[in-house]
Amino acid sequence: MDWYRNKKVFITGGSSGIGRATAEHLVRWGADVAIASRGMDRLREAAEEFRGHAVRPGQKILAMPLDVTSPKQCHKVAQKAVLELGGVDVLINNAGASWPGYLDRIPDEVWDFLMRVNYMGTVNCTRAFLPFFIQQESGRIANVSSVLGFMGLFGYSAYAASKFAVVGFSESIRQDLLRYHVKVSVFYPPDTDTPLLHQEDRIKPDETRVLAGKIKPMSADAVALHLLKGLARGKFIIIPGFLSKLTYGLNRYAPSLLRGFLDRELRNYQKRIQLPKETAPALKTRFTG
Repeated sequence: MDWYRNKKVFITGGSSGIGRATAEHLVRWGADVAIASRGMDRLREAAEEFRGHAVRPGQKILAMPLDVTSPKQCHKVAQKAVLELGGVDVLINNAGASWPGYLDRIPDEVWDFLMRVNYMGTVNCTRAFLPFFIQQESGRIANVSSVLGFMGLFGYSAYAASKFAVVGFSESIRQDLLRYHVKVSVFYPPDTDTPLLHQEDRIKPDETRVLAGKIKPMSADAVALHLLKGLARGKFIIIPGFLSKLTYGLNRYAPSLLRGFLDRELRNYQKRIQLPKETAPALKTRFTG
């Protein structure tokens, strides 16, 4: 995509899943790309692979360790990225974590962790790059939410709350940044075939599986393409896939119809089974981001 050639792009959560697929497309299109996440080994491996896809001399591909929950780190890395990339045109806030579970069984610390990664991570990185966008009076910011950022679903109380917060933040800064000609996008990916989804599947409540049905997850590559095409066009709301668009439309224009369908499916399942009475043992799960 010609729009991205020579653009300077910073991506959080760029070593796996949607972030990695997004970075690979950008490199193939001639962008200078910095990927950031907490795991340096995966970052180095991804960056080395991307260098093999470079399409122009001097194309920059950087791997930058970053914990998005730390405002101090975000500001330090933002300054370094702008210096080494030679500027910033696009920020993609993709780092995220998830923990589906029964409302009364999600550990207390998980509620705080998901809000710090999914919401405050987006806030921290946006604010860290903000001075550069304001100074140059141009740029694009994409905040990755989720289908569960516009609707709730059984088992995702902690996760959905953090992704709804990303949407509220995006709605507000869209207007905050109008005067500086910085465009904001909010992205609503559905279930995507990534390590994070596979991790979720280990602990997902049965009710959640039933409501998700037999919907096949989209590939990270396809989801990334939707994100990048919408971002290049300056769209505020970006929703990949027909089913996700249909769900968004139903939730907005006929919410009682959508809720009624999901509630009926949930009640029918719960009538057929005996709900667990004991708290399931805690599972050690490695968050990604």
